Amino acid sequence: MAGAEVIGKEEIKEVMDVLETGVLFRYGFDKERKGIFKVREFEEAFAKYCGAEYALGVTSGSAALKVALIAMDIGLGDEVIVPAFTFVATYEAILEVGAIPVMADVDGSLNLDPDDIEAKITPYTKAVIPVHMCGAPARIDKIVEVAKKNKLLVLEDNAQGCGGSYKGKKLGTFGDMGIFSFDYVKTITTGEGGMVVTDNVDFYNRADWYHDHGHDHNPEVSRAMEGRSILGFNYRMGELQGALGLAQLRKLDDVVIAGQKKNKAKIKEALGRIDGVKFREIPDPEGDTATFLGFNLPEAEITKKFQKALSAEGIDTVLFKENLWHYVPNWEHFLSQSTPNSKKYPFTNPMYKGKVDYSTAAIPKAEDIFGRTLFMQIFVNMPEEKMTSIIGGIEKAAMAI
Repeated sequence: MAGAEVIGKEEIKEVMDVLETGVLFRYGFDKERKGIFKVREFEEAFAKYCGAEYALGVTSGSAALKVALIAMDIGLGDEVIVPAFTFVATYEAILEVGAIPVMADVDGSLNLDPDDIEAKITPYTKAVIPVHMCGAPARIDKIVEVAKKNKLLVLEDNAQGCGGSYKGKKLGTFGDMGIFSFDYVKTITTGEGGMVVTDNVDFYNRADWYHDHGHDHNPEVSRAMEGRSILGFNYRMGELQGALGLAQLRKLDDVVIAGQKKNKAKIKEALGRIDGVKFREIPDPEGDTATFLGFNLPEAEITKKFQKALSAEGIDTVLFKENLWHYVPNWEHFLSQSTPNSKKYPFTNPMYKGKVDYSTAAIPKAEDIFGRTLFMQIFVNMPEEKMTSIIGGIEKAAMAI
């Protein structure tokens, strides 16, 4: 449960600062709030932590995706390349702005395969969204290199990898924009909430305006009396979320990620003693947040047998090829083009001239590896007796294969 495991007096103190002012809204009411601006403070601290010029707090990671896509001017008639392994929100956000997601394959990291990007490019491709799934980095340097070569924008979906890095640089800061999620199971949590980061002032301004109905947040003019450049919607982060985020961010490296790395190493050592077990490729192990441990076996049948044996020992694992939310071939509503619009827009948008392929034939690597790969969630707090039980359970389950 990552950040949720370490909620304590620090979070209570930050939240009480807000409640004592009675101002839960992030903008205005300057006199009443007595200098308490938690979302603003969280944004500034998060931007500094990531090494980004700008950070914008929003209501969720899903909202962050949509806000970023709008800021990058991606919409009607455009295509966006996305890996087959991601949470459904990545695809939903693309459809929300009127664009079409194009499914791409994965590599040994189980993230977007840089070598498959060019095969998926069409005259309508405008951007690519690499996703750092289950806390580990994609080969983001190669992805950005291919994107730049083909004049594509890059939006990093780092919803599951907050705190991760690649070669010393924080995930989410390699592309033109990056997004983060702070829901209840992420490395830091605000209950719900998300963040958009960028070094591009134009993208930041458009995101800032759009997420708050077009307000331009001119500090020299009172709210609702500023100038306006674009229409927008409401994806504002609230002060209680900002307060929680501040406390959680301080614990991210030394408590959450450090704890997960320690526990992951012990479990990985136990699994590594089993013949046939191989581990997910981590392009930069130092940058792994260690929220999950991914490992595979030579055949799908053996993998399922091992999963069943682990379950009998009280050890939960996920076979994402059978998971209904994180693997595109399992999204029956998406594959039938059942969008919120009864006319199946934007798939039926006459402005879109392309043709997409969501068949499993388009993702042969994913079809192979996800059928024989298991993921085990790693917790921050794992008492010695719990760890001993897991390692013993792994040893017993190994006898079944």
